Amino acid sequence: MVWGGARSQSFATFLILCPTSFFLGILFSLFPYDYPLLWTASTPTAANFQTSENHLRFLHASPPIIARILHIVIAVGLLGFFIKLYRPSESNMLFDGASLVLYMCGFVVYMANIVKGLRVISDGKYDVKLVEGGSAVGMKGAIPGEEKPLGRDDSLKVLSASNTILALVLVGVLVLQAGQWYAERKQIQETEQMEKENVTAGKGNPGTQRAISGKKKV
Repeated sequence: MVWGGARSQSFATFLILCPTSFFLGILFSLFPYDYPLLWTASTPTAANFQTSENHLRFLHASPPIIARILHIVIAVGLLGFFIKLYRPSESNMLFDGASLVLYMCGFVVYMANIVKGLRVISDGKYDVKLVEGGSAVGMKGAIPGEEKPLGRDDSLKVLSASNTILALVLVGVLVLQAGQWYAERKQIQETEQMEKENVTAGKGNPGTQRAISGKKKV
């Protein structure tokens, strides 16, 4: 397999689409827990928050092999982008470059919001005041010891919103990859059409020349 060739590009696209679809499947499995917290007109009940909290604690308490598999799948997606952006064409720079930006945005959302939120929910320390010194977090200028983290309900809503943002980002990756496939397909069709027209024109010219030369001989 030649790097940068058509086969390597198809294989790299496969490496990108599979992890992206895998992550969307995980987010879809979380949607029944996120839906009552964000997407209903009625106010979420205490049972909704408790169900979501129990499920997220169960996820965070999964064996380490689960997190390792997840991180391996993330790395597989990055490998696909690396292959496609090795000696990139104009199409690769446009579509794959934008896809990589979205993919990394999703990774930042995962590390900054989802992982941190799962740790907070698993610990169950929502409304505890932050201690003085290095444990104070938040915006610059915040007075240590006076800032409070989000409560349980708000923390669960933020995590649900992060899942939604991550899903939109991953859908954007799929849309860009589909757009690249469509653009390359149209380009191939136009190139083939031009070649057919050139061949047809080339066949017509020799016939005309032969007719002219025949008349001259007579």
